[in-house]
Amino acid sequence: MALNIRSGEVSRLAERLAARKRLTKADAVKLALENELRRLDEALPLKERLRTLQERVRKRPPTGLAADKAFNDELSGEG
Repeated sequence: MALNIRSGEVSRLAERLAARKRLTKADAVKLALENELRRLDEALPLKERLRTLQERVRKRPPTGLAADKAFNDELSGEG
């Protein structure tokens, strides 16, 4: 089934991409859709992105300091 774009804004965006990439509007729309689908497929969920950071923090040696409310207040300038 053919795609009929009735949105002026979408048509203008397709024209801009087509001009920059030297493509037809149809090929520009195809490229944009393929790229967005690939981006979604490759995107790591937040939980996975944070896992790397958590592992780095866990590898650091303990400081021996107690991180209580007074310590946090002092760090933030509230104490």
